Amino acid sequence: MIKKLHQFFERQLLPTETHPGHHSQAQLHLATAALLLEMTRVDHDIQELELDTVTRALQTTFSLTGEETDELVRLADNELKEMTSYFPFTSLINKHYSPQEKTKIVELMWQVAFSDDKLDKYEEHLIRKIANLLYVPREEIVAAKHRALRS
Repeated sequence: MIKKLHQFFERQLLPTETHPGHHSQAQLHLATAALLLEMTRVDHDIQELELDTVTRALQTTFSLTGEETDELVRLADNELKEMTSYFPFTSLINKHYSPQEKTKIVELMWQVAFSDDKLDKYEEHLIRKIANLLYVPREEIVAAKHRALRS
């Protein structure tokens, strides 16, 4: 199962053949969507408000249509059902994404966490865990948190 998931993400997240060393926007979108959806689940209380925040964040951040966003969320949801570790997400993101892109993912995770006006301890733990796995510096985690609070 882990091998299957890893192979899927390698296909989806590796640099494009036409631009080695670069990744497509769709690849970043999928990784981000998966992590944001995981945020809605971490406290075992998935709320419609959180899912709406994920949808809006993806649509706004990536300038997607409603249909594209729905498909992205569906694909990410299917992959999360098989997930047993964050490693397939974080290892590939670390290999191919800039520090700014990683920090943006952390900021979007904070937005989802704050969407219901309460920060659950499990939500904060997941954000810090993912941010650490992505090697986002502590000061960037805090700055992303403050930006999310203002949005």
